[in-house]
Formats: sequence, structure tokens, C-alpha cells
Amino acid sequence: MRENFIARLQELPDLLGGHLILSISAIIVGLVISVPLGVVASRSPRLRSTFLAIASVTQTIPSMALLALMVPLLGGMIGFLPAFLALTVYSMLPMLRNTVTGLTEVDPAIIEAARGVGMTERQLLLQVEIPLALPIIIAGIRTAAVWVVGTATLSTPIGAASLGNYIFAGLQTRNWVSVLFGCVFAALLAIFLDSVIRLMEVAVRRRDRSLTLAGALILLVALGAGMAPVLYGHLRPAQSRLGTGRPVQKSLQPADELLLAGQRVTIGSKAFTEQYILANLLKRQLESQGALVENIQNMGSTILFDALARSTVDLYVDYTGTLWTTILDRQTPQERTGLFIDVAKHLKEEYGVLTIGRLGFDNSYCLAMRRDRSTALGIRSIEDLAAQSGDWVLGGDPEFFGRPEWVTVRDAYQLGHMSTRGMDATFMYGAVRDGEVDVIGAYTTDGRIGAYDLVILRDPKRVFPPYDAILLFSPRAAKIPNLVEVATRLVNSINDEMMREANRRVDLERQPPEQAAGYLHSLLESR
Repeated sequence: MRENFIARLQELPDLLGGHLILSISAIIVGLVISVPLGVVASRSPRLRSTFLAIASVTQTIPSMALLALMVPLLGGMIGFLPAFLALTVYSMLPMLRNTVTGLTEVDPAIIEAARGVGMTERQLLLQVEIPLALPIIIAGIRTAAVWVVGTATLSTPIGAASLGNYIFAGLQTRNWVSVLFGCVFAALLAIFLDSVIRLMEVAVRRRDRSLTLAGALILLVALGAGMAPVLYGHLRPAQSRLGTGRPVQKSLQPADELLLAGQRVTIGSKAFTEQYILANLLKRQLESQGALVENIQNMGSTILFDALARSTVDLYVDYTGTLWTTILDRQTPQERTGLFIDVAKHLKEEYGVLTIGRLGFDNSYCLAMRRDRSTALGIRSIEDLAAQSGDWVLGGDPEFFGRPEWVTVRDAYQLGHMSTRGMDATFMYGAVRDGEVDVIGAYTTDGRIGAYDLVILRDPKRVFPPYDAILLFSPRAAKIPNLVEVATRLVNSINDEMMREANRRVDLERQPPEQAAGYLHSLLESR
């Protein structure tokens, strides 16, 4: 527990700084756009209705969807920019609405008096209307700040560093210390910004210049302190700033003999335990040859692949079945070797992505249920499920039910009578164990299948394709000298049992993914 806490604390400066930069920049740009629009809207009832309607519609889009939509709109770009744009849009409604409200509620008698003394429209706006409306405008900024700080935690799946990294990784690995770090510090940040902006709102209402300056100074100092680690980090070598709390692995080889000395490499991973472990294993392998490695975690399948194709991410581990059905949009069944060959061929031809080989294990989707219930009901295969009547519930992660494999399995085995319940993969194994769902869409290398005494149902029609783990390289990474050679050492080195044990250590023993990667690394080194 103590080591876990210290490791999370070491990650805090970079994640908090990233969250601050993302949130504050979105609020500032949103303010710069919203106030002028509010001024224009306050002069025209028609424009007022149009602007507020558009801003309100953006609020009806779920924040996660808005963030994800920015990635294809920017041609597959991930990281800061799509998150920044989405958060900017999300911040505008309260500031725009309060600007309009504040300006339209200025006492007409005051406006007439100002015009009576010869003020121009510009002077009237800057010297009378905005100063009187400023407390209401600042109240809108307070609301926007709280919204944006909370929503920024959802930017992790599109590759932007934020306190959401704690939450997403913690949920997947059941590391509740990590989840608490993300929740607590996001809440504290929102409370701090709300309190300081509230102080400035009170100062403006009282027309207390010294209190206004004090609030602004507190805000600037705090933001500067929070952002400093990230800004400073861009001035230091990546090897010293992009770790995950684990000291960078040192090599005993002289620097001039390291195959990747000084090469910067970005490794991506999806949002589940196995991917965290494999990303850290790759990191160890590349750092041992002098590479400066950055891990970008918790990304969705298509977002991560698009980032690879654009060379925003250099390499990651994916699965042949996922690539065949989701990326290449193929449905024709294939045997294992033929599938790998066709996937590698099409990825190279269509995306310039290099595939060098299989790691040695197959993490297929499967349907699983409790062994005692399977035995009692005589259910041995997916085909047997079709004969079951009643309100059967199939649980699975939301991505599973959106994938073509599930649609094919459902139709092939006539499982349309089963209702589905989406949930995070962290909870679905416990849900079937405790009887909250009847069957789950599981992963064959998950250590919880054995630990929870679940049985994998046979797939006699072979509808689920093979999901061999393979290494993918971006067009840029394929040209980095010696990178492919170093990474190729992992090909055919990990079998199903090794991967299942590594997953079990994280999911059941609560080991950090870095430690489970160390377990695999030690096995490979001992061969």
C-alpha cells in the first residue's frame, strides 16, 4: 500500500500539471470567444436565441462523445489538441449565457443617463455595461471552471495527460488508491478554482481593487506552481520525465553500444490490464537499449490504431481478430496463420503499418459462465445457450457489444433473446460470479476465469476469430534504426499461461502492471 501511494504521488506533478494546462487553456479561449459573442447577442434577440441554442445543443452531447468526436474531425490526431477543442466548446455555454444575462439586465435608466452625458456606444459598453455585468460574467466563469475540470478527466482515452489517467488505470487494475488520487485531486482542483474565482467575483461586486488583485495573484501563483513540472519536463530528457513511478531501467552496456541510444519512442496501450502489462514490458525492452520511452495509456481500439497510422504513436500490441473485424472491416472467417498473414498484408498496403510477428499467445473473446451453473444446466457451448428460456443477461464491456464479432455470434447462435448489460471489464467477472448476470463476454487470458471458477463455453461454429497478440509499428517507427530488431526479441516469447499469470497478479494480487511486466521480463531473461 505504501509503495502504491508513493508511486501515485510521483505521478502527480505531471498529471496535475497536464490537467491544469488543459483546463485553464480551454477556459481562457472559451472566455475569449464567449464574451464577444455575448455582447453581440445582447444587441439582437434573434442572434441571442441562435447563439444560446447552439451552445445549449453542445451541452446535450455526452462529454465523452464530444471528446471522442474531435479525434476523427482532426484526422485522427490525439493528445492535447482534440481534448482542448472539446473542452473549449464545453466551457462556452455558462460564460455566454451569463454574459448575455448580465448585459441585458443592466438598468435601462443607467444606460440612458450614460447616453445623456454623451457617451458613445463603445464607451457605454466598456465603461458602464461590462463593469456592471462583470459579477454575473465571473459567476459564469466559475461554473465553466468546475465543468471543465471535471470533464477533463475524460480526456485520457484520446491521449491527453490528465488526472483521468489515475481513474481509468485504477478502475482497470482495481487499484483504488489510484482511483482516489484522481477523484480527490480533481475535486480539490475544482474547489480551489471555484473558491478563487468566487473571491474575485466578490471583489468586483464590492469594487475592491486590492482584493481583486489578491485573488488574481493567488490564482497565478497556484497555476504557475501546478504547471511548472510539466513545463520543466519539456526541457529535460524524456527518459527522466516520462516514467510511471518506476526508476528507469539502467543498462550495463556502454552508451555507444546501445542499439536505441537517444531514440524517442512512444508506446500506446488500450484500457485493460493486459495492455498495461505489455506496454510496460515493451518499455523495459526498449529502455534496456537506451531508448527514451513515453507510454500513452487508456486509449480506445480505433483511436489508438489511427494514432499509429499517423505516427503519433510508434508501436503497440493489438490482436489479429480486432484488426480483421474492426479496423479492416472484414467478416470472412480465417484460420489462425492465414488471418495473421492477411492482416499483416492489408495493414501494410492500406496504412503503411508494419507487423513483425505474434507474441505467442491468443487473447480471444469468449463467453464464460459459472462452472456450477454450467454443470447444473448442461451448458457446454455457446450453442447450448440458444435453448435456454427466461430472462438471461449477458454482461460485457461496452466495446464488446459495439463490435461486429458480437453481432455475428448473436446471429449465428440465435442469442437475440438475451439482454445485454454493459459494464467496465473490472466488474463483469465479479458480476457473473455473484449471479448479477448469467454470462459474460470474457477474455481467454484473464486470470479471473480460473480464480472465480468460470468455464469458457465452446464455440463449435468458430465464429470468434483468433486474437493472436501482435506487434504493430507506425510508418515512422518502422524507419527508426534497430527498433524493429530490438522489439522482435519478444516475438514467440509469451505463451497463454505466462500472460494469464501476469494478468492474475494485477487483477487479483493488486500488483502494479509495472511489476507484472517485470515478472514477464525475468522469465524472458532466464531463457
